[in-house]
Amino acid sequence: MHKKIALLGTAMVAGLSVSVPASAQFSQALDISRQTARDGAASQQRVEQLDDQAKELLNDYRAATKQLDLLRRFNDSQRAEIENQVEQIAGLRTDIANVEGLEQAVVPLIGDMLEQLKRIVAADIPFLTAERQARLDRLDSVMADPTQTAASRYRLIIEAYQIENEYGRTIQAYNGTVVDGDQELTVEFLRIGRIALIYKTADDSGLRIYNQATGAWDDLDRSFLDDVRMGLRMAKEQLPPGLLQVPVKAPQAAIEAVSTAPAE
Repeated sequence: MHKKIALLGTAMVAGLSVSVPASAQFSQALDISRQTARDGAASQQRVEQLDDQAKELLNDYRAATKQLDLLRRFNDSQRAEIENQVEQIAGLRTDIANVEGLEQAVVPLIGDMLEQLKRIVAADIPFLTAERQARLDRLDSVMADPTQTAASRYRLIIEAYQIENEYGRTIQAYNGTVVDGDQELTVEFLRIGRIALIYKTADDSGLRIYNQATGAWDDLDRSFLDDVRMGLRMAKEQLPPGLLQVPVKAPQAAIEAVSTAPAE
């Protein structure tokens, strides 16, 4: 009996000694598993971070590639523009080299144009005489001014021709004075293109038209007074444009041609 009890106690001690190492091993295995799980989570987090970084780098690369393409296209356009500017510069240098020769040809031409303009004004009906003569005097001053370029002289002479040309296409009303005998009258002028220059006094007692053939003022038939009044109002834009009866002589050459033409 005592022997059995001793054997039983030995077995229990042996069982107890065996169970303690197994528990420690389980705990150790559990710790290892937990550590492995933590390491796996950290690795997964690291993988996700690397994936995010790769996506960011890919986006940066695509943006940089697009910017590079835009810069290349911009450089191509700038290169073409620079080539055009180089061609323009070459053309300008050629023009500059020819300026001296151009001025030598233009200056005499401008002088001839001014002399011709003076002849036109002198032969014309005498309207705005002071204004037109002042314009010619200014042109003379410009031509004599050594600081003026040929381009500025040419521009001014062309402007003067344009003004004179416009006179032939317009009507105009303006106040002025005329000498009648020993007295000076204040009158109202009506210019109709270059074909007629008429004036009337304020009380309508004087009505005259300039005779270019004689260089004098002739009395105008008073039947034209209403047309003159209407023309003055049209010139002042007080009436819309309309038809006027103007006493204009037919060209002598045309009259002779008609009178000598054979009858049909």
